[in-house]
Amino acid sequence: MMGNIETRFPVMAFLLANVFTFSVPLKAMAETCEAESPAFNMPILLAVALVGATVGGLLARQRRGELKRLNEQLRQINAALRRQAKIESYAPTLSYAPVGGRILENEVIVDPRKEELISRLKSGKNFLRNQDPEKAFVEFKTALELAQGLQDPIEEKKAARGLGASLQRQGKYREAIKYHSMVLAISEREGEQSGNTEAFGAIADCYTELGDLEKAAYFYDKYIARLETD
Repeated sequence: MMGNIETRFPVMAFLLANVFTFSVPLKAMAETCEAESPAFNMPILLAVALVGATVGGLLARQRRGELKRLNEQLRQINAALRRQAKIESYAPTLSYAPVGGRILENEVIVDPRKEELISRLKSGKNFLRNQDPEKAFVEFKTALELAQGLQDPIEEKKAARGLGASLQRQGKYREAIKYHSMVLAISEREGEQSGNTEAFGAIADCYTELGDLEKAAYFYDKYIARLETD
């Protein structure tokens, strides 16, 4: 009796194993034999993660360095401005101040185009003071064309600075940079440096708003150098 039981158990085990083999789909059995793909991918994923973390860390340190330098530059600017309160920046919250000081009311004007030029500069300045940069831009644009027609570089600078300030207040920083840079170009062309200090500061402000701290730092350096020598 016991012998019969012992001989039947191996047979039953063999039958059950064959039933399991034929009842389970071959694809499922193959999947159970394969190693989990995430296990094979782990080293690659880990390497990618480590590279990403390293690059991210380097960029973060670079950004912190740029911000630290920018903060130091702003501190130097504040110190210089306290020494020279007459210097006026072109940050968007500040008012426009044309090169060469105020336009005298009793200034003798012979050419009617010059008269219109002076009128447009005054009008543009007033629009900026009244927080209407769009209308100010129109006035300064006309003034620039008149100044160029009269070949008057000083008034050309005033108009260019006004255009830059108008665009800056509208948040159009790249366009503003173009007109602030025009002031520098006129200075180089004429060999006359008035207005360059404010132009450097304005360009640096625009690049700061655009998030280009490297270029902002470059122009702040020039701005600080001018403040210390003016």
